Amino acid sequence: MPKTDEEIAKTVATAKNRKVVAELWDDYAKDTTSNARDRLILHYSPLVKFVAGRVASGLPQSIDQSDLMSYGIFGLIDAIEKFQPERGFKFETYAISRIKGAIIDELRSIDWVPRSLRAKARSLERAYSHLENELKRTPEDSEVAKELGVSEEELNTMMTQISFVGLVALDEMIDVGGDGGGTTTIKDTLSADATHDPVANFEVDEMKQMLADSINRMPDRERLVLTLYYYEGLTLAEIGEVLAVTESRVCQIHTKAILQLRGRLQEPPRVDH
Repeated sequence: MPKTDEEIAKTVATAKNRKVVAELWDDYAKDTTSNARDRLILHYSPLVKFVAGRVASGLPQSIDQSDLMSYGIFGLIDAIEKFQPERGFKFETYAISRIKGAIIDELRSIDWVPRSLRAKARSLERAYSHLENELKRTPEDSEVAKELGVSEEELNTMMTQISFVGLVALDEMIDVGGDGGGTTTIKDTLSADATHDPVANFEVDEMKQMLADSINRMPDRERLVLTLYYYEGLTLAEIGEVLAVTESRVCQIHTKAILQLRGRLQEPPRVDH
């Protein structure tokens, strides 16, 4: 079973004596020179490798993991420079989110996904959103295909293409507002702790409620895949064993669920007057 964020954080935290780690932070607080910062980067570098490996698992083999690690280092540096110990958060948890965000931002900037495929994903999101608003339920594949003007076989092909490049995931970044004006991931929002910023707390709570409502309205199979993958940490292959289907089929189910979820979040239902 893959390691969770908490497990990798514990591994890093116990890699050296905690006293040594505290001294590293004390040194950095007294002297924020590159030398002090570099020692922290070296200590926390396993986090970058972990996150890069996790992200790479959903990407084509043409994407070099070493490139992802180099992108992630910038996220680690950003986390070190902006971390505020007095807020009571674990650095590892904070850094993992920043590293992941830096990698995703860089992948977006180099636009590694073909525009035609990105357009297909957006059209699917809009189709799910429109049909759910109209039908007041999760649409069937046949209804989505009709909305898009394609056959069910063509719809399945679209799903396969999108899932193959790992285009949709709960690890996509979203804005959370508040004083920090920062970003987080949908997954991290579900387990986010309260902050000292009441505006940010309200927005995170609102996002949690929207996510919970959206996931609970999903068909059993889609909801189970999301739960096993994002909460239980199972791989797609392990989920396939649970559901007695192939890994590629699980990947398709996951893609469909995330497209539905993102469609709901990005295009909320209209209110008729």
